[in-house]
Amino acid sequence: MEKKLLFIYNPNAGKGMIQSKLGEIIDLFVKGGFRVEVYPTQAPKDAIRKVEETQEVYSVIVCSGGDGTLDEVVTGMVQSKKEIPIGYIPVGTTNDFASSLGISRNMMQAASDIVNGQPKPYDVGTFNDDVFVYVAAFGLFTEVTYETNQDLKKLFGHMAYVLEGIKCLTDVKSYWMKLDIEGQIYEDEFLYGQVTNSTSVGGFKNLTGKNVKLDDGCFEYMFIRTPKNLIQMQEIIANLLTAEDLTDMIISGKAQRVIVEAVEEVPWTLDGEFGGNQTFVRIENVHNGMQIIKADEEEIPETGDSQENESTALQP
Repeated sequence: MEKKLLFIYNPNAGKGMIQSKLGEIIDLFVKGGFRVEVYPTQAPKDAIRKVEETQEVYSVIVCSGGDGTLDEVVTGMVQSKKEIPIGYIPVGTTNDFASSLGISRNMMQAASDIVNGQPKPYDVGTFNDDVFVYVAAFGLFTEVTYETNQDLKKLFGHMAYVLEGIKCLTDVKSYWMKLDIEGQIYEDEFLYGQVTNSTSVGGFKNLTGKNVKLDDGCFEYMFIRTPKNLIQMQEIIANLLTAEDLTDMIISGKAQRVIVEAVEEVPWTLDGEFGGNQTFVRIENVHNGMQIIKADEEEIPETGDSQENESTALQP
């Protein structure tokens, strides 16, 4: 029986690098036994619409672009209640979720792994009526993650992220919030918060906690209180630099559900895209809510093409 494959790609991602490999990738899919339908996205959220409206019965839906493209395909899948395995060909320098999964950044290798790999279940998140794949965040570091110079990332890694954030620590906007983390209540002023299902954010490792599993039914969360004095600020900086839980100024852990109520509207980001201005947010983990096709762990290459991410910042 012929297998049908829908290939959705962002033609502008990675400065259009997918174009140079497009014919080879399609040829590889055809040789793998698939009848391929190709769809280049035309505008933001176009991939959501395409997935939701399609009536074809596909064996797999492949997407190529940055994490924003993957987010749109997963969102369309969840919202239309389709259960189709997803293949991902990352095009970009960051690609947090691809990095977390160990998906090759070499486009041809990633395509080959889709043909030869197996679907594996992973968690997704709901954000009120929206969907996200790996991060919902607000505040201080949402601009730092993607705007930090790539050379600094490579040279200083995690420290570069923290140092960039420190530059605006004293004048960043903060928000009075009530957090309900599975019944545990916190009320305070917060300058940053993230709920994640990833081993990195903005290309930086060690920002999402230790022992991160992408299929355990839980998110990793971190909320940073607004410092009232120099000592509290130093505690926050030291905690972020060492990635250790050594201060009450940072609330972190694992949870299946996080509810955030704010006195004023807070701009959130979802997978690097604007998630709206919100005063109430309910974030829940959908355990094994998507299937991603992966190669076996021992087959995953550690190197790949150097590409540009389609998102330039977490902020709109």
